[in-house]
Amino acid sequence: MADFDYIAIDTRGAERRGHLAAADIDVARASLDAKKLYVVRIEPGSAPATKGRPLFELTLGAPKISGKNLTLFTRQLATLNRVSPLEESLRTITRQTEDERVRAIVAQVHAGVVEGRRLADSMARAPKSFPPLYRAMVAAGESSGTLPTILDRLAALLERQAEIRGKLITALAYPTILAIVALGVVTALMMFVVPQVVEQFDNVGQQLPLLTRIVIALSDFLVGYWWVMLLVIGGAAFIGWRVLKDETLRLAFDSWLLRIPLLGRLLRDLHAARMARTLGTMVASRLPLLEGLTLTASTIHNRRLKLASDEIVTNIRGGGSLSAAMRRAGVFPPLLTYLAASGEAAGRLDEMLERAADYLEREFDRFTATALSLLEPAIIVVMGGIVATIVLAILLPILQLNTLAGT
Repeated sequence: MADFDYIAIDTRGAERRGHLAAADIDVARASLDAKKLYVVRIEPGSAPATKGRPLFELTLGAPKISGKNLTLFTRQLATLNRVSPLEESLRTITRQTEDERVRAIVAQVHAGVVEGRRLADSMARAPKSFPPLYRAMVAAGESSGTLPTILDRLAALLERQAEIRGKLITALAYPTILAIVALGVVTALMMFVVPQVVEQFDNVGQQLPLLTRIVIALSDFLVGYWWVMLLVIGGAAFIGWRVLKDETLRLAFDSWLLRIPLLGRLLRDLHAARMARTLGTMVASRLPLLEGLTLTASTIHNRRLKLASDEIVTNIRGGGSLSAAMRRAGVFPPLLTYLAASGEAAGRLDEMLERAADYLEREFDRFTATALSLLEPAIIVVMGGIVATIVLAILLPILQLNTLAGT
């Protein structure tokens, strides 16, 4: 692509100056003509110099659109692009966006489109904000002339992923907070309450009950060596982080996670639902299946699932079907494999993948609801048992003293 500077007159008679990228000067003229601009002068130029970045961007990296803002941007662009040209749609979004970082990124994309670049190529200027999978679907929409439809599907996909992510966070937030509070209460009892009570038994002259001696020993350890426990926990976390940097050990660890009865099923189904919905959207958008699988595999964090996705790509490239490759991988739910096979046989793969994703997401909702309903009372019962043990350890010497006094 060559760079050209131009001066042109628009339909209202106003002068327009700018920069655009095109294969040659004739393509550049044709691009300006398509925008209803009368070319006054066009000549080879250079790409516009990038402005200096603020200090916080140099230290913290380039700004990035969050998942929520990306979903909103996609939905807005899909809606506006149905009734107005792409350049005008991007300009409108830039003007109405309140977040300065988002406005800067959208303005950068808008500038690329004004220069004559494709939307996907303009988004490639901000790769952290627009992932490869996103840009590939946008490019497919531009090539097929169905960009508004593709953007609608992309927005729906992002909204559904955000909904599932929100449900997962909601399911984990309450029991996590409850467990932290319970741990804090027990620690406070052991470090501040128990030592105060123990002082009353120092001059008793009788051997304390076994349970009381155990609780006192634990309390003394927490009070005197809490810093050792913090060092041990921090050191173990650091060693675990370093060990998991090794790909072989990380693969073994991720494979072990998938074998855990409840957690493994949750991880497997979440991955399968996300993969099915993404592939269904891409197939419906007429994007090549292999490209979709390759881009999807690059976003997977679990090494075992990523390896299985890479194996599917290899098997399909060798002439196999999607369902057969999934069955051979051995980590995907049987329902997904069966529906993928049915979709391939009937020529309705996108629809079957969407149905599989719907079913797996409903199963995830039921599973998390059931697990949450069992986990909350379990945490409460465990906390109550620990507190009851501490209280009993304090009461036993008192009851013992009362018995001695009565005799």
